[in-house]
Amino acid sequence: MSRSLEDGERAAATGPAPEIACDESGSDGENLTGGNTDVFAHASVSLPVPAAAAAVAEIRDRIRSPAEEYKATHLLREKHRAVLEWLLTPDGPIHGRARVHLMEKSFFVVDRAVGLLLGDPAAAVTLFRAGRRTFGEEGWRAFLEAANRLLRVRHDGDPVAAFYGTVDALRRDSPRSDAAEVLERLAATRPRAVSYRAGFLAGPPLVPVLNPLLPAIVRTAALWSADGRPVRLVHDRQNMLTPDRIAWIEETARRTGAGLVGLRLVVAREDARVQVADFLAGIARKIASDELNGRGDPALTLLLRPYVDPASVWGDVRSGALLAAPVAG
Repeated sequence: MSRSLEDGERAAATGPAPEIACDESGSDGENLTGGNTDVFAHASVSLPVPAAAAAVAEIRDRIRSPAEEYKATHLLREKHRAVLEWLLTPDGPIHGRARVHLMEKSFFVVDRAVGLLLGDPAAAVTLFRAGRRTFGEEGWRAFLEAANRLLRVRHDGDPVAAFYGTVDALRRDSPRSDAAEVLERLAATRPRAVSYRAGFLAGPPLVPVLNPLLPAIVRTAALWSADGRPVRLVHDRQNMLTPDRIAWIEETARRTGAGLVGLRLVVAREDARVQVADFLAGIARKIASDELNGRGDPALTLLLRPYVDPASVWGDVRSGALLAAPVAG
């Protein structure tokens, strides 16, 4: 992760803050284990408006679809493989000017649950790496769903009882192992979970624990301002990005040393830079998901590697190595 900027370094940066355009793909709200996607991608590009508009125009000219608005799905069709490769290659319009922050959703859930209940990142890695092998596919899926349900804001029955019931069942039925030891520790954390859920009685939190978008935006600001020059983010409109949450993003970025001078929202189809970010987010999510599930395309994975943020939230060792997304641990 990029080091924090000292005040003197930030003050030394000259010139107006460049605008970085952003968009995401794979957002299922807080439903990270039962949604439509298993990877979340947040893409960002540093392109002048004319250059972005030229890239969009070139894509339209090469694909020649009658669609009014192009999406990543157009480039991901096999018949347009050459256009997709052109976009990502070193000779393409975004190489060296774009990045993508990836989140493996299942690992994100485990990391957040263990972080909340134990405050031990290493335990989250241990549990995630050995969970499926130790508890079996069905047991591991049950744990992920129970953890997701415990952390999400929406009230659905008794998520605390469901989570600890799942933990207890897996402890009883599983042999002793490093993963089972983490569950033993989790079994003693019920009071902390009860306190967490009780906090919702006063209303939903400003920043839900399971929402990947807000921390991804903060990370994007840190990534692009790592050289000491502050940036301004331009983001596609999202219901999640309320004025209060934008203020939280800006404050969190400043507090953690990222050089963010502001965040403004735009309509994607009205800003070619955001359209390009939308293309990259959707493409990266699909390539990363395919690699995660053992059906990756080696050529496309290799083309994506230079764009992947080294601080991506990824737990799977094999796919993380191929995507060049350093895995936790």
